[in-house]
Amino acid sequence: MSLDATDRQILNALQDGFPICPDPFLKVARDLGLSEDDLLARLARMKAARIITRFGPFYDAEAMGGAFCLCAMAVPAADFERVLTKVNARPEVAHNYERSHRLNMWFVLATERPEEIEAVAGALERETGLRVLCFPKLREFFIGFRVAA
Repeated sequence: MSLDATDRQILNALQDGFPICPDPFLKVARDLGLSEDDLLARLARMKAARIITRFGPFYDAEAMGGAFCLCAMAVPAADFERVLTKVNARPEVAHNYERSHRLNMWFVLATERPEEIEAVAGALERETGLRVLCFPKLREFFIGFRVAA
Protein backbone atom coordinates (compact mmCIF):
# COMPACT_ATOMS: atom_id res chain seq x y z
CA MET A 1 0.00 0.00 0.00
CA SER A 2 1.30 3.46 -0.81
CA LEU A 3 0.36 6.66 0.95
CA ASP A 4 -1.31 9.47 -0.92
CA ALA A 5 -1.07 13.15 0.03
CA THR A 6 -4.19 12.92 2.22
CA ASP A 7 -2.83 9.92 4.14
CA ARG A 8 0.38 11.86 4.77
CA GLN A 9 -1.58 14.91 5.88
CA ILE A 10 -3.53 12.75 8.36
CA LEU A 11 -0.39 11.14 9.80
CA ASN A 12 1.38 14.48 10.18
CA ALA A 13 -1.66 16.15 11.79
CA LEU A 14 -2.30 13.37 14.30
CA GLN A 15 1.27 13.46 15.59
CA ASP A 16 0.70 17.05 16.71
CA GLY A 17 -2.07 16.17 19.13
CA PHE A 18 -5.60 14.88 19.29
CA PRO A 19 -8.59 16.98 20.37
CA ILE A 20 -10.30 16.28 23.65
CA CYS A 21 -13.94 16.83 22.75
CA PRO A 22 -17.15 14.82 22.27
CA ASP A 23 -16.39 14.07 18.57
CA PRO A 24 -12.60 14.19 18.13
CA PHE A 25 -12.48 12.28 14.82
CA LEU A 26 -15.13 14.58 13.36
CA LYS A 27 -13.11 17.63 14.42
CA VAL A 28 -9.88 16.24 12.93
CA ALA A 29 -11.70 15.31 9.73
CA ARG A 30 -13.20 18.78 9.38
CA ASP A 31 -9.83 20.43 10.08
CA LEU A 32 -8.35 18.35 7.25
CA GLY A 33 -11.28 18.93 4.87
CA LEU A 34 -12.45 15.30 5.06
CA SER A 35 -15.55 13.47 6.17
CA GLU A 36 -15.33 11.58 9.44
CA ASP A 37 -16.07 8.31 7.58
CA ASP A 38 -13.19 8.95 5.16
CA LEU A 39 -10.77 9.72 8.01
CA LEU A 40 -11.76 6.57 9.93
CA ALA A 41 -11.57 4.41 6.79
CA ARG A 42 -8.10 5.73 5.97
CA LEU A 43 -6.86 5.09 9.52
CA ALA A 44 -8.30 1.56 9.43
CA ARG A 45 -6.66 0.91 6.05
CA MET A 46 -3.27 2.20 7.26
CA LYS A 47 -3.54 0.08 10.42
CA ALA A 48 -4.50 -3.03 8.42
CA ALA A 49 -1.50 -2.42 6.12
CA ARG A 50 0.70 -1.92 9.24
CA ILE A 51 1.71 1.56 8.12
CA ILE A 52 0.57 2.49 11.61
CA THR A 53 0.65 -0.19 14.27
CA ARG A 54 -1.07 1.63 17.08
CA PHE A 55 -3.39 4.59 17.40
CA GLY A 56 -4.08 5.71 20.92
CA PRO A 57 -2.85 7.78 23.82
CA PHE A 58 0.37 7.39 25.74
CA TYR A 59 -0.12 7.78 29.46
CA ASP A 60 2.58 8.87 31.86
CA ALA A 61 2.32 6.01 34.35
CA GLU A 62 4.76 7.65 36.77
CA ALA A 63 2.73 10.87 36.92
CA MET A 64 -0.25 8.72 37.95
CA GLY A 65 1.71 6.87 40.66
CA GLY A 66 2.76 3.92 38.51
CA ALA A 67 6.02 2.90 36.90
CA PHE A 68 7.72 2.06 33.59
CA CYS A 69 10.65 -0.29 33.14
CA LEU A 70 12.60 -1.39 30.07
CA CYS A 71 13.13 -5.16 30.11
CA ALA A 72 15.13 -7.60 28.00
CA MET A 73 15.30 -11.35 27.55
CA ALA A 74 17.63 -13.76 25.77
CA VAL A 75 15.15 -16.00 23.96
CA PRO A 76 16.27 -19.06 21.96
CA ALA A 77 15.20 -18.62 18.32
CA ALA A 78 13.21 -21.86 18.36
CA ASP A 79 11.25 -20.60 21.39
CA PHE A 80 10.76 -16.99 20.31
CA GLU A 81 7.10 -17.20 19.22
CA ARG A 82 6.06 -19.07 22.37
CA VAL A 83 7.74 -16.51 24.62
CA LEU A 84 6.48 -13.60 22.51
CA THR A 85 2.92 -14.84 22.93
CA LYS A 86 3.28 -15.09 26.71
CA VAL A 87 4.94 -11.67 27.06
CA ASN A 88 2.45 -9.91 24.80
CA ALA A 89 -0.48 -11.49 26.66
CA ARG A 90 0.40 -9.40 29.72
CA PRO A 91 -1.61 -6.14 29.90
CA GLU A 92 1.43 -4.45 31.48
CA VAL A 93 3.52 -4.85 28.28
CA ALA A 94 3.47 -1.55 26.43
CA HIS A 95 5.94 -2.31 23.62
CA ASN A 96 7.82 -5.39 22.47
CA TYR A 97 10.65 -5.44 19.93
CA GLU A 98 12.84 -8.19 18.52
CA ARG A 99 16.53 -7.30 18.21
CA SER A 100 19.44 -9.13 16.59
CA HIS A 101 21.52 -9.43 19.74
CA ARG A 102 21.97 -12.01 22.49
CA LEU A 103 19.25 -10.07 24.33
CA ASN A 104 16.84 -10.39 21.45
CA MET A 105 13.51 -9.45 23.07
CA TRP A 106 13.05 -5.97 24.52
CA PHE A 107 9.81 -4.71 26.01
CA VAL A 108 8.45 -2.02 28.33
CA LEU A 109 6.42 -2.81 31.42
CA ALA A 110 3.97 -0.17 32.62
CA THR A 111 2.32 -0.83 35.97
CA GLU A 112 -0.08 0.96 38.28
CA ARG A 113 2.35 0.79 41.23
CA PRO A 114 6.17 0.72 41.17
CA GLU A 115 6.37 -2.54 43.18
CA GLU A 116 4.39 -4.36 40.47
CA ILE A 117 7.32 -4.19 38.01
CA GLU A 118 9.25 -6.83 39.95
CA ALA A 119 6.13 -8.97 40.39
CA VAL A 120 5.28 -8.93 36.66
CA ALA A 121 8.90 -9.63 35.68
CA GLY A 122 8.93 -12.57 38.12
CA ALA A 123 5.65 -13.91 36.73
CA LEU A 124 7.06 -13.73 33.20
CA GLU A 125 10.16 -15.62 34.31
CA ARG A 126 7.99 -18.37 35.80
CA GLU A 127 5.73 -18.52 32.72
CA THR A 128 8.57 -18.60 30.18
CA GLY A 129 11.38 -20.27 32.12
CA LEU A 130 13.69 -17.42 31.04
CA ARG A 131 15.30 -14.58 32.97
CA VAL A 132 13.83 -11.10 32.60
CA LEU A 133 16.43 -8.35 32.95
CA CYS A 134 14.99 -5.05 34.21
CA PHE A 135 16.53 -1.70 33.35
CA PRO A 136 14.68 0.97 35.36
CA LYS A 137 14.79 4.55 34.18
CA LEU A 138 17.34 6.61 36.06
CA ARG A 139 16.74 9.89 34.27
CA GLU A 140 14.12 11.05 31.76
CA PHE A 141 14.78 12.92 28.54
CA PHE A 142 12.07 14.36 26.32
CA ILE A 143 13.12 14.43 22.69
CA GLY A 144 9.82 15.35 21.04
CA PHE A 145 9.97 12.46 18.59
CA ARG A 146 7.96 13.06 15.42
CA VAL A 147 8.14 11.36 12.01
CA ALA A 148 7.19 13.35 8.93
CA ALA A 149 5.00 11.24 6.65
